[in-house]
Amino acid sequence: MTLMPEAEVDERLRTLAGWQREGRHIRKVYSFGSYADGIAFVNRVAELAERMDHHPDMLVEYRRVTLTLTSHDVGGLTARDLRLAEAIDS
Repeated sequence: MTLMPEAEVDERLRTLAGWQREGRHIRKVYSFGSYADGIAFVNRVAELAERMDHHPDMLVEYRRVTLTLTSHDVGGLTARDLRLAEAIDS
């Protein structure tokens, strides 16, 4: 897997509502009506991540979940980060 050119990352991010680039990561914060709803979302993302063999960092803060994606093995953003972001939001 190779790093995506920055211009391509920025172009793809324009199609992903709420995802923001922060250096070598992309990040999105999700808000839920209850803690249980946030945990259900985390579990859904975990199952998806296992199927795609690419795992986000997840931070749970009561009714808010922050997902951070990067490809640690290559030190930045790759196509698989953007594919996982798309899959999470679909």
